[in-house]
Amino acid sequence: MSAARGQADMQRLNMNQYATKKTVAESMLDVALLMANASQLKAVLEQGPEFKYYLTVIVLIAVSLLFQVLAGAFFILMARKDLNDVSNHRKLDLMNNIATALVFLTVVINIFITAFGVQKTGLYPQQ
Repeated sequence: MSAARGQADMQRLNMNQYATKKTVAESMLDVALLMANASQLKAVLEQGPEFKYYLTVIVLIAVSLLFQVLAGAFFILMARKDLNDVSNHRKLDLMNNIATALVFLTVVINIFITAFGVQKTGLYPQQ
């Protein structure tokens, strides 16, 4: 009896609504990462060109921001498509794969940004 009930619940699941909510949640995480990158950019700019990895971190943050904007655009495009329309499945799958790859690359880049240390350490006096 519980298997039949579970199957009935699955039939009532609106896949389009589920996918839209998932996309919105991913977009919110993307916005949080975007804000973190803006804060890191501010910190490295405050440290100035004397910072050993200044150019490296600036480039990594710029690439991360670019990937985040692109991923956000894909999330918006995916949210606007109807998942229940079979003709959209291939396009949505491709967009989802691209967005996932962009998010993965963004995370990897942000690991390197953190490794190069853009935190204020007190080692660089204010001018």
